[in-house]
Amino acid sequence: MKLIVLACLAAVAVAAPQFSNVDRIRPIIQILRDDRQDDGNGNFRYSFETENGINTDVVGTPNAVGSSNMQGSFSFPLPDGTIVQVTFVADEGGYQPESPIIPAIPAHAIEQIQFAEAERARGVQWDEQGFRIN
Repeated sequence: MKLIVLACLAAVAVAAPQFSNVDRIRPIIQILRDDRQDDGNGNFRYSFETENGINTDVVGTPNAVGSSNMQGSFSFPLPDGTIVQVTFVADEGGYQPESPIIPAIPAHAIEQIQFAEAERARGVQWDEQGFRIN
């Protein structure tokens, strides 16, 4: 009797559908639109849209130092249904996003950035650990 119960349990375990952890965590989202252009000379553009509301549109151009400058936007839905829109520029000045969801830089952080810029302008240098070396 125990052997029959054990055999039945084994049969049920083998016949059960097999799912990976990824299938349980992330559903498959369809891509509705995927447009890409690359001129081969550093100029490019891409945009895509998914069925769950993710959108992006980016344009890239070559810059003077051999890398790309980019500008564009992306949007995505939050769990409450609100759509977040982010526009950005990425160039020699770094990545510069703008969005109502990005908090403002606190005044004390701006003061520290200005202090560091003034120190650099005076020629002050620091090592990798942040210690002043001159």
